[in-house]
Amino acid sequence: MKKNKYWLGAILAIILLTAMTIPTAKWMTSNNKTMSQRRQSKMTPLIMIPGSSATANRFDGLIKILNKTKDQKHSVLRITVNENNTMTFDGSISKGDEEPIIVVGFKNNSDGYTNIKRQADWFDQAFYQIMQDFHFHKFKAFGHSNGGLVWTYWLEHYYSSYSSEIKVTKLMTLGSPYNFKETSYTMKTQMFSDFLKYKKNLPKSLIVYSLLGGKTYTSDGLVPEGSVLAGKYIFQNQVKNYMSINVTGTDAQHSKLVENPQVVKLIKEYLLKNNNRRDLMRKGPRN
Repeated sequence: MKKNKYWLGAILAIILLTAMTIPTAKWMTSNNKTMSQRRQSKMTPLIMIPGSSATANRFDGLIKILNKTKDQKHSVLRITVNENNTMTFDGSISKGDEEPIIVVGFKNNSDGYTNIKRQADWFDQAFYQIMQDFHFHKFKAFGHSNGGLVWTYWLEHYYSSYSSEIKVTKLMTLGSPYNFKETSYTMKTQMFSDFLKYKKNLPKSLIVYSLLGGKTYTSDGLVPEGSVLAGKYIFQNQVKNYMSINVTGTDAQHSKLVENPQVVKLIKEYLLKNNNRRDLMRKGPRN
């Protein structure tokens, strides 16, 4: 009798173990397949975040200019994240587009550090959805004004949970006020202090381009030059490379920077691989 109970218990244990193993094996197979698709993917999207008071349509003019000079047009997907984490989608990514543009905006696009932290969390909801829908392995980032601050907060606090699968290669910020309206980095706002506190969380392989407008000698008409330049204390010696670039001319005012000819040229040169290749062909090899 005891022998029969022993065998019955052993059979039940085997059945239970098998029932537990099959779902695990299926999950591992599915997960390995997804990771393999990511590594083999040629898609490298450019993900953009607009500044405060701006919607997901903020970069429409910029994208139109970028698409004028390309044989292969960038398809565009716009995502608006609502305060309850639901999302509204507009546009789509074309099949075969290796360099689509994805714009993530927020229904609550108010200014202020508290809202920037909320927007980073809302952006994370959108990013998770994007990575589920599109199996890319690398991406590039662009943020205008507060959009650059959202990117920085997200990179310091959220990115590490994705970094084993997905790599951010470049970040370009445009008129991003890292110390808000303070003109000197010695007068630290809470946000700037927090960025400095968590800067070691930034990805070491990241290349950062910080663009600032020069409408006057001290600002782009809204954001102080010193506030933009404060970003160097966050990124220098933390990322692979940090470069600050001063944008001047008639369209160097804060709100006009997005479509400034110099900015467009810099986006093409540093963020868009196809344009960059074509520029190199025109100029010839560099010594």
